[in-house]
Amino acid sequence: MPRPRHSEALRAAQLYYMQDLTMDAIARELRTSRSTVSRLLSTARETGLVQIQIRSPHDTGPELERLIRAQYKVDVHVVPVLDTLNEAETLDRVAMQAARTIGPLVDSNAIIGVAWGSTLSAVSRHLTRKITHDSVVVQLNGAGNMQTTGITYASDIMRRFGSAYGARVEQFPVPAFFDHAATKTAMWNERSVQRILDLQSRMSIAIFGVGSVDADYPSHVYAGGYLDEDDLVTLAKSDVVGDVATVFFRGDGSSDGITLNERSTGPSLDQLRQVRRRICVVSGASKINGLRGALVAGLATDLILDEASARRLVSFKNGN
Repeated sequence: MPRPRHSEALRAAQLYYMQDLTMDAIARELRTSRSTVSRLLSTARETGLVQIQIRSPHDTGPELERLIRAQYKVDVHVVPVLDTLNEAETLDRVAMQAARTIGPLVDSNAIIGVAWGSTLSAVSRHLTRKITHDSVVVQLNGAGNMQTTGITYASDIMRRFGSAYGARVEQFPVPAFFDHAATKTAMWNERSVQRILDLQSRMSIAIFGVGSVDADYPSHVYAGGYLDEDDLVTLAKSDVVGDVATVFFRGDGSSDGITLNERSTGPSLDQLRQVRRRICVVSGASKINGLRGALVAGLATDLILDEASARRLVSFKNGN
């Protein structure tokens, strides 16, 4: 949105929501028409300048947020979703809320790490434009496998993030998993790869979903041909419950001894924990094991999830 339009939308929103002026009064003050004021208020909502929250006395969201915040030390947003909605519809609602939450957190001169996957693909479709300067969107992990380079799938997600925030996009043109750990070691010494790794090491924000081995709505890494039968058996023997950016972990948050991580191109969990803001987006209560493992591992500072998942997460904590 052009800066003058941004300022006008902000001014109209302040007059309408904070000073209780009518649209006719705002139109007179801004010397414009009532229809223009209506469009400015719509723009303010669509771009995240205004976020409307409805708190029903019967709403369980705030209590769920309080319990999750106390247990896992994360800022949490529970998205109210009817139980009658299917997985795809629930994901769309969560993605919409995530996009609105992420926007205000992105500033100029930011390095934004983005993982690819079904959840982030949905989030990227709901992003609203925000003016930033000298920001970079960097891909967190490679996307290639034996069937595809993954470039089109991952680049669409990165492109949408870059377009939304006026940021330069840096893709990571390597496979999701190397066949041999030694190959990864050699590639990581290449200067072209080191440039991307350097950007990742300086991220101010990381945005990711949680892949889960047994989710009802399969994560892309498990459904897209990235893992063969031997890989899945290896993960099962290591008690893996999920992954973030194709780096795997157990239910207790540990990742030591998981051999597939030695071939993964995603950032290590230790590296991820160094990022100041780590935004985790999860949709689908069947991902509860992976989500809990990620939270126990301390991978997220911010969590956006649907209400059913939040209830299961709290029940999991209480042993029910």
